[in-house]
Amino acid sequence: MVKFICYPKCTTCQRAKKWLDDNKIEYEFRDIKLDNPTSQELTAWYKQSGLPLRRFFNTSGLLYKSLDLKNKLPAMTDDDMLKLLASDGMLVKRPLLIGKDFVLVGFKEAEWNNIK
Repeated sequence: MVKFICYPKCTTCQRAKKWLDDNKIEYEFRDIKLDNPTSQELTAWYKQSGLPLRRFFNTSGLLYKSLDLKNKLPAMTDDDMLKLLASDGMLVKRPLLIGKDFVLVGFKEAEWNNIK
């Protein structure tokens, strides 16, 4: 079973949930706003994903913009970025789909089709 971490009011997350349901993929649902990923979880997912840490930030979010992270992230260490991501689920790009051997950040159907 995969972990599906999302914000239920997000339309992209709603599309991703529908995709999971339509493809009959069992998942453990987690609301990122109510149950924010910990720094340890984010560290593990980041390492497993092979993606740049910046990809884990919700760059279109209001909080990201209000904190001026576009200009601040380049000077931050990975540890600082992970602590910041763990401080508020609304900073984290969503949805996240976590499996035994993959981590998908955001919903791109072509990428998600590879997990079937």
